[in-house]
Parts: sequence; structure tokens; C-alpha cells
Amino acid sequence: MASSKPYIGCRIGLLSKAQNRYEGILYTIDKNNSTVVLAKVKCFGTEGRPTERPTSPKDDVYEYITFRGSDIKDITLCESPRSYHAPVMIV
Repeated sequence: MASSKPYIGCRIGLLSKAQNRYEGILYTIDKNNSTVVLAKVKCFGTEGRPTERPTSPKDDVYEYITFRGSDIKDITLCESPRSYHAPVMIV
């Protein structure tokens, strides 16, 4: 059975309107609150993109970051969704 949310669990690249690039695992999308939550997130800073407030990359890996849809400029898929079959438990 195919998942109704095939990109959950995939590595996602996100560019904020502040020109910061983030990469993490797509954890959830909340349509009601217009948010995207990434897990195991790394911030790569502005990487030379034009902005009034350039930021450097961070070494920290954040457990989760919630992004408001209004703060997102672009989202890219860094890896294809994997189709797999969960092991069947026979009781």
C-alpha cells in the first residue's frame, strides 16, 4: 500500500526567505497551520546569497525545526522517496 505522504522521511533542502539554506528529514507538513517540520536539521547559512544579514553555516544539528510556510522561499527534494515494504508480523 502506498503512503498518502510519500515524501515524509525524505531528505529535504529548504531555502528561507532570509536566504538561509537548511537540510533535514521531512517529519511532517501541517496544512492547517501552514508549517513544515524538519528533523535532524543542519543550517548552511546564506552561502553568499545576497542578503542584508549574511549568516555563517552552523556545526549544530537541530533535532527539529518548524518552519512557517510564509518564511519558506523554496523546497527541494534531496533524495527520491524510497519504496519499501514493512515487515509483516504474524501473530
